[in-house]
Amino acid sequence: MPEPILRKRAIIVEEIYHEGGPVADKPTKRAAILAIIKNPFAGGYVEDITGFMDDLKPLALQMTKDLVDALGGDPHLIEGYGKGAIVGSAGELEHGALWHVPGGYSMREILPYSNAIVPSAKKVGGLGARLDVPITHTNASFVRSHFDAMEVGIPDGPRADEILLALVMTTGSRIHARVGGLKASEIKGEDGLR
Repeated sequence: MPEPILRKRAIIVEEIYHEGGPVADKPTKRAAILAIIKNPFAGGYVEDITGFMDDLKPLALQMTKDLVDALGGDPHLIEGYGKGAIVGSAGELEHGALWHVPGGYSMREILPYSNAIVPSAKKVGGLGARLDVPITHTNASFVRSHFDAMEVGIPDGPRADEILLALVMTTGSRIHARVGGLKASEIKGEDGLR
């Protein structure tokens, strides 16, 4: 398979101090790294596409490292994650599914305490399409305080023959999380759920 052809990258970092309630002593950071690549399968049906997942691994690993750096450089600070893809209109949804393995495993390789499944979203969309990337706690999917999402997109992408790839991370829970359930401090870390 061909190596990914990168057209553009972007990193977005939000610092969240409050959502109408008391101002936090330390803001939660939520960040995304986006890459727009050429879709090698655009314009027609290709039966065997799985090899491209291996080609995406180096890009995914670099994106993970760069996103950790944007959030302070210490992988131990990361508490939430998610991934997503927007496929341009000449592609198909399955092309976005190619991001599941490289996107998820790159984060799990770099981040300690990352037993939880990496949540994901994907769709086919045109220029300027946006995607809500779901976020859960890195080590236990049932931690309600970390259920979140980040809307991502780039105004001039994806073009019809491109795919926008996204990784998202947070340094904590929603800023005013208070709906109960399993707390991050109660994680057993045995099964990726609790």
